[in-house]
Amino acid sequence: MPSEKITKEMLIGEVMRQYPDTVKVFKKYFGKGCFDCPGANNEDIDFGSNMHNADLDAVIRELNEIANKR
Repeated sequence: MPSEKITKEMLIGEVMRQYPDTVKVFKKYFGKGCFDCPGANNEDIDFGSNMHNADLDAVIRELNEIANKR
């Protein structure tokens, strides 16, 4: 299994900048407002998952699937 490049402690905005294709995962789980939300630069994936009642393990798994394709 590929290593985890993305962890729950990483900031949402940082991940979207570093791995632009992850935007679709954030849209799927957190809604369309992630890009405009000022919190994206201050909030980590764990916090975002809690705020949006998303399955953290599924979010991290899907983000890493994209990150590991690079």
